[in-house]
Amino acid sequence: MKNEKSKGEIVIYKNSSGPGVEVWLGDETVWLSLQQIADLFGRDKSVISRHIRNIFKSTELRQNSVVAKFATTAADGKIYQVDYYNLDMIISIGYRVNSKLGTRFRVWATERLRDYILKGYIVDRKRLAESQARIKELEATNQIFRRVLNSRQLTDKEKGLLKVITDYTNTWVTLNKYDRGELDFSGVSKKTPLVLKLEEARKSIEHLKKRLIAQKQATDIFGKESNHKLDAVLGSIEQGFGGKPAYPSIEERAAHLLYFAIKDHPFIDGNKRIGSLLFLLYLIENNHFFAKNGESKIDDNALTALALLVA
Repeated sequence: MKNEKSKGEIVIYKNSSGPGVEVWLGDETVWLSLQQIADLFGRDKSVISRHIRNIFKSTELRQNSVVAKFATTAADGKIYQVDYYNLDMIISIGYRVNSKLGTRFRVWATERLRDYILKGYIVDRKRLAESQARIKELEATNQIFRRVLNSRQLTDKEKGLLKVITDYTNTWVTLNKYDRGELDFSGVSKKTPLVLKLEEARKSIEHLKKRLIAQKQATDIFGKESNHKLDAVLGSIEQGFGGKPAYPSIEERAAHLLYFAIKDHPFIDGNKRIGSLLFLLYLIENNHFFAKNGESKIDDNALTALALLVA
């Protein structure tokens, strides 16, 4: 649990019927208090509080990951430490009390966070120029490493270490660009993504379930839906805001489908395996699974690592 409120930004969220809610953006997520969540979904605080307790009790979310204490000035002028909950908790509550409002808020929050994060990186031109210089320096260092690697004066162990560094230079450069907000997404698909239909998804999940049960890798509760969350998950990646899709490209929608299918726990059991299946199905549906050389764009080990990382 965090104890201090870092620098952020306040924006107002207003749905069609309820009151406006002040939403705090910070630490790459959004934060609402218990009262604000109650106002957002039009429920009593006691109802929201009960859902929060149940979410923690079921270990769906960890308290130290989704709760922060912020200093808040009350009506009496005194400052109190108040619990605020991040987007993961807000959406989890939303699915329990009002899935449509929850999905709508998630789309809105995602759009606002994207703008907020990009603004934080782009405004400082001086830092951008400095980071570009660092990238060039890193690439130049790699060239030096390659020349040194060809020298016979190095031991086999030293050559092995330098080979690892040089072979994975693109990894170091890409991660550095991401950290500094310079990663170029212009190479993503421009095609209009096709929709993965609910019936098709359920049919594929049932095939996977039968296969896993036959292999004694699953039980009958595998793939059982929780409160029709699968429909909400599939719908969430197709949502838009301000007339524009929240996730424009095939790659973005597939990635968010994997994330939501695992993180939002739409099934009683098997969320990681089913999320991975839906991710693959979405890529296949959109003819984006195979590379030009005929090989799959993501192998089983990479997909396993991604699923575990999301979980």
